[in-house]
Amino acid sequence: MLVAVVAVRFATRSGLPSLLIYLGIGVALGQNGLGITFNDASLTQVLGYAALVVILAEGGLKTSYKAIKPVIPAAVVLATFGVAVSVFVTAAGAHWLAGFDWRTSLLLGAIVSSTDAAAVFSVLRTVPLPPRLTGLLEAESGFNDAPVVILVVAFATTGPLDSWYVLVGTILAELAIGLAVGYAVGRLGAYAVKRVALPSSGLYPIAVMALAVLAYAGGALLHGSGFLAVYIASVILGNAKLPHGPAVRGFADGLAWIGQIGMFVVLGLLCNPDTMGSSIVPALVVGAVLVFIARPASVLLTMTPFRLPWREQGLLSWAGLRGAVPIVLATIPLVADVPQAEEGFNVVFILVVVFTLLQGPTLPLLAKWLRVGEGSIGQDLGIESAPLERLHGQLLSVSLAAGSKMSGVEVSELRLPAGAAVTLVVRDGSSFVPDKATVLRAGDELLVVTTEEVSEAAERRLRAVDKGGKLAGWLYGRP
Repeated sequence: MLVAVVAVRFATRSGLPSLLIYLGIGVALGQNGLGITFNDASLTQVLGYAALVVILAEGGLKTSYKAIKPVIPAAVVLATFGVAVSVFVTAAGAHWLAGFDWRTSLLLGAIVSSTDAAAVFSVLRTVPLPPRLTGLLEAESGFNDAPVVILVVAFATTGPLDSWYVLVGTILAELAIGLAVGYAVGRLGAYAVKRVALPSSGLYPIAVMALAVLAYAGGALLHGSGFLAVYIASVILGNAKLPHGPAVRGFADGLAWIGQIGMFVVLGLLCNPDTMGSSIVPALVVGAVLVFIARPASVLLTMTPFRLPWREQGLLSWAGLRGAVPIVLATIPLVADVPQAEEGFNVVFILVVVFTLLQGPTLPLLAKWLRVGEGSIGQDLGIESAPLERLHGQLLSVSLAAGSKMSGVEVSELRLPAGAAVTLVVRDGSSFVPDKATVLRAGDELLVVTTEEVSEAAERRLRAVDKGGKLAGWLYGRP
């Protein structure tokens, strides 16, 4: 665990998704390293599903609904029709170029066609992209697990395959059930958490994560998509301004890191490097078809009707990162004793490692080369709120990003509503109490105390000044 935690620093600096380091730790601990023998594919699948639930919950809690709302239709089409295009193009390459039979080829195509939420969430938040593109990639990674899992389970059965219209009907039904369950749990859960006064702030994060797991369980028990249910519920909960929101997100972040570390290490333990030599060439062939043909084709066919610019389509094609999801899904054929399941697992494992190593570090370079996001405003104004329950108020922690137009604005020019005041400024490691003439600077952190009645108005005003400067209320309409 300590090695994995320290490795995050290296992964962040290098642009590599940390999954590669965690997989390496698992391989080093395995039978070709320290000698730990682990070959329980069924347990790996269960642990992988559990980790994916936590990772999707954390991603949903941190996803801004405002950012993804405009791109939800495009993300849904990319996560459904786009996945279908990717599956069949990849399957054709696996059959004609790598020599797999059609059933195994379809299974491989389905396994590797899902982008990985953990890889996307960790890499994209370090790349300065337009909010529309970031929202599209995050929403796609949250949505596309559901149809892919359904396809993998269908192709991994030992009997004859269902007709295409039966598969399509099953996918639509499971997505609808997952959407309904996730929406219901998210809305009812947010209502309950806001109104039930828990005796300790530490209980709120536990309650929210329990609701996310409940959404998965409810969706699965009703034969719907549990993965879609947990993502939808988490997005609703994350945008509901729950009490102790920063603590909730911090707790979820910690659980997600534990989930990632544990899942990747176990997957590394499960692999057997001695048997992978013969799978290297097929993995490179299937991966090349996926990355250079199938993914671009799926993006082109689904995003052109939404008038997504060509440069953004190019980056979207390259940003279809794979990670733990395909490797976890590759355990489904192992558990079901499907022919060639072990070879398929090896192909998927090698494909993920090689092409993550290729795509992750080069994504920022491609974004710069395509001039996608170049000249865009920096990060949004960071505002975190904590309730002052006994005082009937809110404490807002405000962070000014590098491109904030609040820089150069005097405190009095913020024109906060009556009942809100800037009480502290932290600048260059020192803190002081500002007066009305204090000029704010980029990098400052502000503490703003408000009454409950004006907290939302104060936050809207701060965001307006961040985008429009001191004249935001006059030049750009009322905040």
